[in-house]
Amino acid sequence: MMQSTQKEGKYNYYEAGEGTPIIILHGLMGGLSNFDGVAKYFPEHGYKVVIPELPIYTQSLLKTNVKAFARWVKDFITYKGFERVILLGNSLGGHIALYHTKMYPEKMLGLVITGSSGLYESAMGDSYPRRGDKEYIQKKAEAVFYDPAIATPEIVDEVYAMANDRIKLIKTLTIAKSAIRHNMAKDLPKMHVPTGIIWGKNDTVTPPDVAVEFDKLLPNSTLYWIDKCGHAAMMEHPDEFNRLMHEWLIKTGLGPNH
Repeated sequence: MMQSTQKEGKYNYYEAGEGTPIIILHGLMGGLSNFDGVAKYFPEHGYKVVIPELPIYTQSLLKTNVKAFARWVKDFITYKGFERVILLGNSLGGHIALYHTKMYPEKMLGLVITGSSGLYESAMGDSYPRRGDKEYIQKKAEAVFYDPAIATPEIVDEVYAMANDRIKLIKTLTIAKSAIRHNMAKDLPKMHVPTGIIWGKNDTVTPPDVAVEFDKLLPNSTLYWIDKCGHAAMMEHPDEFNRLMHEWLIKTGLGPNH
């Protein structure tokens, strides 16, 4: 999938399909390919899927925070000429999507979050290894998934490289602090955008009670569970994730020709 990203100005993104735009926001650990399943499925069902590469490690430290990333997403939406979009975010991407929804509700048709930070303080700091021991990093990477086999050598290498890159590490810790600072508990009850919450029953990074709390605080949300599933539902159970998200879109009136 990564072969078909395009670069325009300061934006690098993947795009497929025509129809209602679904913009996907990835997390800290992992690139656009985490969403291969979603990127293949929805363009066949009347949606345009757009996955921008977030500037997580490329902005100045002052702009390395949840709020600045949410602004960046708004600028990207404007740049693409979309009036309103569906945002889908995993982990940090979910937090950015939530913050964007708070700041720019007029840009939002709907929101889908999975394994999102924003409520649970240790969600960020804990899951990002800070030292260079490969075995330790492999265990950390495996713990993100219910099935440790999903932590392929490529994923472990990527995390290892990040944990040993001083600048990336500083930025990762800066983001972790920013995620704690931008806790959404007080904002969520005021956010009326339709929200689908799709969560792994076995998520140890953002445990199931976080999803329950999101569902309780958001006035217009629906919560779906995926069994035998960790922190990255769209990677571990892509078919089930797509089915639930599609079901939610239709139920919410955001079907392809809404």
